Amino acid sequence: MNVYTMRVFYTILLLTLSNTFMTIAWYGHLKFKDMKWSQSLPLLVIVLISWGIALFEYLLQVPANRLGYKEYGGPFSLVQLKVLQEVITLVVFMIFSFLFFKTETFKVNHLIGFAFLVLAVYFIFKK
Repeated sequence: MNVYTMRVFYTILLLTLSNTFMTIAWYGHLKFKDMKWSQSLPLLVIVLISWGIALFEYLLQVPANRLGYKEYGGPFSLVQLKVLQEVITLVVFMIFSFLFFKTETFKVNHLIGFAFLVLAVYFIFKK
């Protein structure tokens, strides 16, 4: 694997991992009501727990952006990095919501929205 391909791979991997932590930090606490240990925790404690989880997002997101950004020798422009991150965020969120929130459903309008996101990625990356 050449350096360019490695930077693409590691950027996407780090963005995926960082978004996994962020999704857990932002939405994971909504499942705390199902866990006996957390039912009586005040909101401030929940915020601090989420903040601690989000720290790992930053520890992965910042290196991903540095590794992937053209100005640092990466393969992506700033806009491409942002669009890539948003698409990864939505994919991670959908997987998370289906695994942990069984009441959520996948509808046709979601599929259409994802198709538009794929088109957005196509046009953002088109030279």
